[in-house]
Amino acid sequence: MPTATGRHPLGFGPEDPRPAGRRRGRHAGRRAHPFVEILPFLIIVAAITLDQATPTTITASPLFAAAPLVAAPFFSFVRTFVVGLLSTATIVGLHFVSGAATAVATVTEGLTVFTVSVLALAINGVVRRSGERLASARVIAEAAQRAVLPTPAARIGGLHIAARYEAAEEGAFIGGDLFAVQDTEYGVRLVVGDVRGKGMGAVETVAVIIGAFREAAEQESSLEGVARRLERALTREGTRRTGIDLFEGFTTAVLAEIPHAEGMVRVVNRGHPEPLLLAADGALTALAPGEPALPLGMGDLGAWPDRADEVPYQSGATLLLYTDGLTEARNRAGVFYNPRERLAGRIFPGPDELLDAIVGDVRLHTGGGSTDDMALLAVSRPTERQPERRRTMPVVP
Repeated sequence: MPTATGRHPLGFGPEDPRPAGRRRGRHAGRRAHPFVEILPFLIIVAAITLDQATPTTITASPLFAAAPLVAAPFFSFVRTFVVGLLSTATIVGLHFVSGAATAVATVTEGLTVFTVSVLALAINGVVRRSGERLASARVIAEAAQRAVLPTPAARIGGLHIAARYEAAEEGAFIGGDLFAVQDTEYGVRLVVGDVRGKGMGAVETVAVIIGAFREAAEQESSLEGVARRLERALTREGTRRTGIDLFEGFTTAVLAEIPHAEGMVRVVNRGHPEPLLLAADGALTALAPGEPALPLGMGDLGAWPDRADEVPYQSGATLLLYTDGLTEARNRAGVFYNPRERLAGRIFPGPDELLDAIVGDVRLHTGGGSTDDMALLAVSRPTERQPERRRTMPVVP
């Protein structure tokens, strides 16, 4: 149902198909548009009509030749062959009907359409092999993502966890955004970050940060100590950089710690967008840092001691951490997406539903396009009697 403002509840408007998993929608497999499925046959029908409605001096052979070329990139080899055979047979048959079967034009036009049909089959083979290579590359990319950026378990340390990675570039699977969750003796520790830059250099830095985080989360007794370990890891990584990355390589990050037996969360923010805390009643709090700090990797510009901010984290609340791909998503009018405005006052059954709603709402806001990757991590502290999966309404405005 629409809200009082006339807008549909977050992520579930009639235009939005409600995503239900990682990278569903933009990166899901696509089929040809139904019109493309019939276009080659429509071209053949148009060619027959033109041939019958015009004098014999006007030839429709270009249209007959175009039909298999249109089919080649979208149809299978067999269907492309059928279209080519149909085009060739039709143009020859029309000449027979007109009584010009022995004319030079019949041989010339029939041979032309036949040659183009053979060329279309060759194009179809090239496209099919390219598609197979692309599919193989995507499988390798997904395997690399699982190795570098594994999806957290749905339940860690008594908390409900959900994560999403939405790549802006079509066909991309991993970039410079990162998240990780680690259950330790000090509590469940989290990190969400955004590496400056793109490409393999950013992916390498992601691997360094996540590796350093997992080690430090187990060994350091304080969240501030984890942040210092990440800073040192990036400093070591910086010695291998060249060019502009040598001077401008940095990573914005937010670290959080949720002790097992305390109703609180500690947060260290290093130049990253503020996490949001959604209470069980829909109230929303932005966790702004008490003292702003530079991103990781910029220690040469100044050193300030990290100080974790502590805030209450009650049962039924959800902590949302995200990268700037969320807040920098724009619509056609250039208006940025505002997660505080869209989430305030809304209640979600769990972290998966929250992230699904956000991803769908961002797509609705941007019209399906985005210019930056987006990583999301949601952590819910269940109530004492809350079942593993609540069966309630997805969104309550």
